[in-house]
Amino acid sequence: MYEYICGKVAEAAPTYAVIEAAGVGYYLNISLETYTAIEKATEAKLWVHFIVREDTQQLYGFASREERELFRLLIGVSGVGGGTARMILSTYSPKELQQIISAGNAVLLKNVKGLGLKTAQKIIVDLAGKVMTIRGGADPFEEAMSSNQSTTRPEEQEALEALQMLGFQKAASEKALKAIVKEQPDASVEELIRAALKRL
Repeated sequence: MYEYICGKVAEAAPTYAVIEAAGVGYYLNISLETYTAIEKATEAKLWVHFIVREDTQQLYGFASREERELFRLLIGVSGVGGGTARMILSTYSPKELQQIISAGNAVLLKNVKGLGLKTAQKIIVDLAGKVMTIRGGADPFEEAMSSNQSTTRPEEQEALEALQMLGFQKAASEKALKAIVKEQPDASVEELIRAALKRL
């Protein structure tokens, strides 16, 4: 129904974004990967996947077509819903995920919160021959956005808030972040969150 939404970034958080287009504010569920791409942008173009169920309608937005296609492949696997697929794409970048699935590394994949070994193995079995056919490549709008991104944002508090929004307990998140900061004192917010997701 929707291919993409292009407009003003009215609001952006690690788990959602509100894009205003033609006077309408669209609430889109996003991954950490997409949040990183748009958090400093005033305008954004997000590729959309629309999920309709009896009790809900949800829009998911992605900064690249590559990420959207991976999301669609993931939710096509039995037992993987939109929330789980988003968590996977928040933990690993599209390129990392393609490599993990192609290598058959279920142990690494199951590090994603809420993903058990059996489901991780099923994802690999179902998608091993499909993920590498997805090609990346941002369009000019996306490239202009990415060129304006800030690459160093070492804010431990912002990372903590993002982890809590993703459903992690504050105490456990704080403990993980403190350990990461000791190892990587100059880590950006995205790096802190990614590292914490792999530990929690």
